[in-house]
Amino acid sequence: MRNPTNGGQKFPRQHQKEKKTPHRHAAPSAPWPWINIHDTVDQEQLASERPPVPPLCDHKSCGGCWKDYPKSRFPNWTKDQVARSKIYDAINNYCNTKPCVIYRADVLSNGFFRNVDPIIATCNDEEATWNTMAQTIRPKDIRVRALFVENLSGPVLQMLGASYNIEPFYFSSSLNWIPSRFQEDNQEQGDHITVSLTFLKSMPKQAHDDRTSMPDKKHMVDTQAPLRLRSNDRQLVLDLISVHLVRHVEGNTIISFHPEETNSSTSAEYLHERIRFAGQSVYWQNIFQTSPDPTFVLLIFVWHAMYAWDEALEDLYAHIGQLEARVISTSNMELTQELHVVRAHQLHYSSLLEDFRKTVEFIRVTGNPAMDSYSEQIRTRSAYLMRKECSNLKNEIDRLDASRKIVDKQLKNVMNLVFSSVTIQMTEAAVKDSAAMKQIAMITMFYLPASFVAGIFGMNIREINPGTKGTVLHYTATAISFTLVTIWIIIASQSKHLFEKNASPWKRLGWPYVLLRHKLNEPIQDPMPE
Repeated sequence: MRNPTNGGQKFPRQHQKEKKTPHRHAAPSAPWPWINIHDTVDQEQLASERPPVPPLCDHKSCGGCWKDYPKSRFPNWTKDQVARSKIYDAINNYCNTKPCVIYRADVLSNGFFRNVDPIIATCNDEEATWNTMAQTIRPKDIRVRALFVENLSGPVLQMLGASYNIEPFYFSSSLNWIPSRFQEDNQEQGDHITVSLTFLKSMPKQAHDDRTSMPDKKHMVDTQAPLRLRSNDRQLVLDLISVHLVRHVEGNTIISFHPEETNSSTSAEYLHERIRFAGQSVYWQNIFQTSPDPTFVLLIFVWHAMYAWDEALEDLYAHIGQLEARVISTSNMELTQELHVVRAHQLHYSSLLEDFRKTVEFIRVTGNPAMDSYSEQIRTRSAYLMRKECSNLKNEIDRLDASRKIVDKQLKNVMNLVFSSVTIQMTEAAVKDSAAMKQIAMITMFYLPASFVAGIFGMNIREINPGTKGTVLHYTATAISFTLVTIWIIIASQSKHLFEKNASPWKRLGWPYVLLRHKLNEPIQDPMPE
């Protein structure tokens, strides 16, 4: 469903496009950070006579249409939208100290994995990079070509987008760390699917990394920052797997985006090695030799996130055990804050696991239209293997969520232990204060006789101080009167058994009458109107 008010952008639709709130590097609250609901209609786009969907290009006689991507392939993407999505910045500010490296691996038609030399795209050498990539856009006799892009530069972004006709949504989701999953260009010969998944992983603590999730006087708990596990010198960080899979009867390509923050993110070289290693296993070889569906390669990427989750929760469980041991021996304010931070991260991890589960379900229900060219037997077998593998992933996610809940219960137990320790300390302090007040009261009582004598001899009455008008009788009558009034008011305001909770002040002042009726076991009546 197209949105005519936003230059033809797409509305979210179940199993086609799902966007979430940006996790990092993006703060706008719109469904997509590059779309503002208050934007005006682009008059230049309305006046353009170019077709909304340009015909496919063979990249031989176009004169380098990739240089004008995304406008050349997706005219609905205006300049403002390209700038909001950070694609403009990536295209125009790409000459980094590190070159863009594209690691490659091929899955042959027999299911075997083969390594291919990487492509190194240096600054000011774009034409050579384009010529190398253009020769292998649709490689023959290769089931899947996997590209692992590290330090994505602007020209490489444009080359990939134009070569494989990739909608800019993939790059904008990757650059802004926005979890997403959607299907594009769904035709009989194939389709495009994108999966951007935020997951948790454990890594050694970086000495130079000053980011922390501990709150201060001006900030809240930052659940996007690394969670420091001081008990084992580890930290839990958020990582991103952003994959675009082109499924086509003439060849399949899977592109993996890797951000520049290699200190906390999975590098392209590492994931390239891990995918090749997994592809050599007996388990995956049995699948690849049985089914030609390239979606199983995507599942290997998803399994990488699964293993990272497992290791991270194990380290978190050990850390909470260490915190519990510390709570037994001491309970200070810093420890209480650390427990609160871990608890906040736990709640965030719950939402990430739920998003993980939805991603697996999306892969399961989004069938490959290119599989229609194979026999019924192959399609049935591939569909069975896909359901089985996705079911295994969902079972593992359920196990992780159960482990997280166990860790959460253990964390609650530790926090209750902290609160109990604090309560005991406060009770002990109150007992000490009570003893001190008792000592003060005893000292005061020691001086009461002398104070009483001083008060008597200081009275201005005729019997003690001749010449005054007051007498002992005056003093006694006044003191008894004020004492009776005080007792009357105290009983009226403090009685809990004679009156209901919301009794009026006038009713309370009639407590002698109420008390008399109560003694005679007669119904209580108001002594006077309220």
